[in-house]
Amino acid sequence: MEILAFIVGVVLLVVGLAVSIALHEIGHLVPAKRFGVRVGQYMVGFGPTLWSRRYGETEYGVKAIPLGGYISMAGMYPPSPKERAAGRLAGRAGGGFFATMVQDARAANDETLVAGDESGVFYRLAVWKRVVIMLGGPFMNLLFAVVLFGILLSGIGVQTATTTVARVSECVPAASGAACEPSDPLPPAAGAGVEPGDVILSVDGVAVATFAEASAVIRESAGRSIPLVVERDGVEETLRITPVEVTQPATDERGYPITDAEGEPELVEVGFAGIAPTVEYVRQPIWAGPQATAENLGAVAGIIWQLPVKVWDTGVSLVTGQERDPNGPLSVVGAGRLAGEVAASESPVLNRVAGLVGLLASLNIALFVFNLIPLLPLDGGHVVVALWDGIKRTWAKLFRRPPPRPVDATKLVPVTFAVFIVLLVMGGVLILADLFNPISIL
Repeated sequence: MEILAFIVGVVLLVVGLAVSIALHEIGHLVPAKRFGVRVGQYMVGFGPTLWSRRYGETEYGVKAIPLGGYISMAGMYPPSPKERAAGRLAGRAGGGFFATMVQDARAANDETLVAGDESGVFYRLAVWKRVVIMLGGPFMNLLFAVVLFGILLSGIGVQTATTTVARVSECVPAASGAACEPSDPLPPAAGAGVEPGDVILSVDGVAVATFAEASAVIRESAGRSIPLVVERDGVEETLRITPVEVTQPATDERGYPITDAEGEPELVEVGFAGIAPTVEYVRQPIWAGPQATAENLGAVAGIIWQLPVKVWDTGVSLVTGQERDPNGPLSVVGAGRLAGEVAASESPVLNRVAGLVGLLASLNIALFVFNLIPLLPLDGGHVVVALWDGIKRTWAKLFRRPPPRPVDATKLVPVTFAVFIVLLVMGGVLILADLFNPISIL
């Protein structure tokens, strides 16, 4: 059953990723058609075509490898120079490999153009329209992330320690260690008569809405008798507890242990009552989804900004066998592995669903940020080309010069090729790391 659950988790992530890619390409497709661009193909995936059907001028299809997608628009780049198009420079381009790549890119682009018909081509659009088309894909991933985080936080909720008592400790942990002995003293909560099911209303006169608030007052009240107001069977009761002082590891705001310069955990003296809270899913306000999206944007942008360094560190950890940074980058293999572990865990079903939704939302944030990198072949690179074209035209108008030729991005094919190779190498390093030195939630 565990293996089956793992496979189901991986399959669900692949399906979710395919949906994310489909939405990304729809983000390009809809404005392109709205602005009159001829779109020859809308494809989800790469490799052999599994299914396709033509509606109007566009062929819609699904390919075998759901790791990307594309739409083919007429005239992504300006047509080749007239002398080349007329055949006066026959054969392969001179100048070596990169010059050949440029000519091949121009030839492929020219195939999307209809002779004598300059309508419905991408490069003829106003700059702002080209920018809208290219940003439409990443925007759909951002919107999908907002929806997924909304489902996660406002639909499912956040696991929160509530003020309802789940259980009362049997002893004071500082006195007994891991197991309670008959000679160990009772914790203050048990001595005061606190029972499972009680709802804590206030501690030392301070009204509390969460267990964290109640715990904060108790931790600051060691050795002092304080009132504890609880609701039991619909009736308020006032109990008195005297928290005992215990030594515990210090934690930061996120609950992580604080260590000293030698890496040893720092210890603090705090008050202890012996109350364990009930953990429940608490639904968050509707704006929690956009808020979580914004917070994740910052975290993912930080990773993408340092991606070469992060990948290098991942490669070092792969070779040396060191533990990987749990907040470092993942390949699709690593994401699939995490999805499988989430699905195969022994947590309640709702916890597993929440984990998968959160993982897919984070992947869409990564798709949004990654595609904004201002390098071809990414969407951000096409935006830069369009903006540069607009700057040239504006400059010509200001100085009353003839309109310049459209920016020929095929000249940047060597740069595009170099970026592709770098991304391929980094992807390969991450895949190997995810196979042989994976980040695990277990």
